[in-house]
Amino acid sequence: MIDFAAAFISFFAVIDPIGTVPVFVAVTQHHDEATKRRIALLATLVSAVVLLLFVVAGEIVLRAMNIPLPAFRVAGGVVLFLFALSMIFGESKPEQELALAENAHDTAVFPLAVPSLAGPGAMLAAVLLTENARFNLWEQVQTAATMLIVLAVALALMLLASPVQRLIGRSGASVVSRVMGLILASVAVHNTLIGIKEYFAA
Repeated sequence: MIDFAAAFISFFAVIDPIGTVPVFVAVTQHHDEATKRRIALLATLVSAVVLLLFVVAGEIVLRAMNIPLPAFRVAGGVVLFLFALSMIFGESKPEQELALAENAHDTAVFPLAVPSLAGPGAMLAAVLLTENARFNLWEQVQTAATMLIVLAVALALMLLASPVQRLIGRSGASVVSRVMGLILASVAVHNTLIGIKEYFAA
């Protein structure tokens, strides 16, 4: 049995459903409500497919390239930590991706599905939290289900984007993004330490 709370918080930090709201508002501002709903559904579906591919095939690709999983865990931890630092000290996720949205065509795939929902951090987390050596098939299914629940939360927030945006504002989304960055930094350090331990124990 996995730690559902830890898995949920990890995925919530890297997917950041709240930070996706201002991005969604920006790329759908000229669409009617029915089109907005279709874009939200398509973005969630595409991001789910991308992340599930990393759950299923991520570790297989690593083995094909002869990359030991502990090395990937350390690398993933470092990348996640740098990603977390950018969330804490740099431009927040909403600010970064709103810049992309302002120059991109209104599309559910970019920047909503990738990189807003299924970004590098989420892809790495999908692999690290479903390691074959640490988790059995049932536990991996539970982790994947937890990830899909977070995406469902993101979908719900996108469907409620207008009132949520009015409630938290751009500044509120930025604050939430930085708090998620701090949580993600802790997860990243934990993964790195485990990877170092496993590498030298092998």
